[in-house]
Amino acid sequence: MTRVEFEKLVEESLLILPENIRKKIDNVAIVIEKRPSQKSLIGLYEGIPKTTWGKGFGMQLPDKITIFQEPIEKLARSKEELKEIVKNTVWHEIAHYFGFNEKKVRDLEAKWQKK
Repeated sequence: MTRVEFEKLVEESLLILPENIRKKIDNVAIVIEKRPSQKSLIGLYEGIPKTTWGKGFGMQLPDKITIFQEPIEKLARSKEELKEIVKNTVWHEIAHYFGFNEKKVRDLEAKWQKK
């Protein structure tokens, strides 16, 4: 898959987030890299979660969510599965942005995937 096609999948994944979530996303850069420094990563959130923001947190650099293209492509067995992995990865990292720890994100994912 080309970089542009992959970027479009990430963009589409952001657009299908519930509107009330999308409206609360600010000061975060979402970038795509070919591969992570650690082989097991497909996405990474770096920053200060919104739940910990308070006085004295002004003038911060944007948080950063990185989606790693190559490991996602290696996991997917079809274009539809690739789209689903990208969607789930974007959702997972956005949940970290909103302050959910790994256990809570996994619990939410389990509930979400049952629907």
